[in-house]
Amino acid sequence: MYKSGLVELEAVVAIARHGSFRAAASDLDMSPTAIGNAVASLEKRLGVRLFNRTTRNVALTSAGREYVEAIAPALSDIRNAAQAVADHRRKPTGTLRFSCSLGGGRRLLMPLVIEYRRRYGDMKVEIVTEGRLIDIIKKGYDAGVRLAEAVPRDMIAIPLGPHTRHVVVGAPSYFANRPRPIAPADLMAHECIRTRYPSGALYRWEFERRGEAMRIDVSLKRVDARVSRTLPLLFRTPPHGCELARLHRSGPEDCLSESREGVLMDVGRMTSTLDGHIQLDQP
Repeated sequence: MYKSGLVELEAVVAIARHGSFRAAASDLDMSPTAIGNAVASLEKRLGVRLFNRTTRNVALTSAGREYVEAIAPALSDIRNAAQAVADHRRKPTGTLRFSCSLGGGRRLLMPLVIEYRRRYGDMKVEIVTEGRLIDIIKKGYDAGVRLAEAVPRDMIAIPLGPHTRHVVVGAPSYFANRPRPIAPADLMAHECIRTRYPSGALYRWEFERRGEAMRIDVSLKRVDARVSRTLPLLFRTPPHGCELARLHRSGPEDCLSESREGVLMDVGRMTSTLDGHIQLDQP
């Protein structure tokens, strides 16, 4: 079994088409010497002559004619495939698949997708939202939106949007008979709403002050009733003012427009806590 390069195969087909080494060399932008060496190398590996040569004429042998008839259609398919792929550079077509969380898709990805579809109308965009982290390569996605700390080290990552900040908030009624937390450690004495990952693990609240980062396993008293995976779900509970929540700065406003039952903390009346501490979440 012999392996032949495309240049050698193209040379044989071009010589058969033009009936001349020189004309074939010009067609393929090669020198006559180079195209002659390519054919000679191929004939040596195959163990047969493909052309009968004289100083005036070049003609296919019987074996050469059979060989050209077999490889010519395949070479045409290869050229067409290469051209189809090259066309993607000029006018992208196909399907672009993204994996992300519901919040990441809505807040970060959708504005970009809308503009992308406006520019490239022949492209289809598929966005799959789920809470669990998956291997985007194994699952057949082109890209994913993740927190910076969740991106594997061997993957290429670029920032998508500005760094986001969170606030810890509570209703005034919650603080009516409780002290307001000043430092993250004070949260251990408060009831808090926390996010549970699909794996079952609870998300630890993250903070930073003066370059020092920390994670806090805040108190959680009612796991079954208060754990959710998306911000809108947090705000679809009655506004009892029973716990503290950690939200995006834009989160409450977004959720207000989606809730018909009221919100846990009215944006106009809720109280933010932990001044001076940055609640981390990097896109």
